[in-house]
Amino acid sequence: MFRGWNFLLGEIWVLIALAALLGLVVGWLIWGRREVVTVSGDVTAPGDDGEARRLAGELEVSRAQGQEAAARIAALETQLAAAQVAPVEAGPVRLSAPKGGQADDLKLIKGVGPKLEGLLNQLGFWHFDQIASWTEADIAWVDENLETFKGRVTRDDWVAQAKVLAAGGVPD
Repeated sequence: MFRGWNFLLGEIWVLIALAALLGLVVGWLIWGRREVVTVSGDVTAPGDDGEARRLAGELEVSRAQGQEAAARIAALETQLAAAQVAPVEAGPVRLSAPKGGQADDLKLIKGVGPKLEGLLNQLGFWHFDQIASWTEADIAWVDENLETFKGRVTRDDWVAQAKVLAAGGVPD
């Protein structure tokens, strides 16, 4: 009685597979190729319930914020350019690096050791002629910025020593 059923079961499985494949193709034809609807310039699918309008609103807010940020950036760039061109408001003339790439040996000034020379270099002083040209106001500015070495400029008379060294002499 069940001897011819193997062939019949095989055919059933093939038919089930074909039915599933046909169902996928028909489903794709019906739902996969839906018409695209345009709402206020935004593309959306039918039944979005205002999703396109919400996204359009968010886009407008983001664009406005972007324009505000661009205006702020432009203003800051203008301020930065003005700050870079503006002269130093207070303090002596300082350099970002030694002239010609060669700094003077500031340790030749009595009272200046390796640590103090490094601090002077950090403040922008690399040459004897810079120190020799300090005014009373410049000395006060340097004194305020010398951290733990305050008072050394006047106590060791760096300006007079620097004038001698800048002229090629040897200080007393």
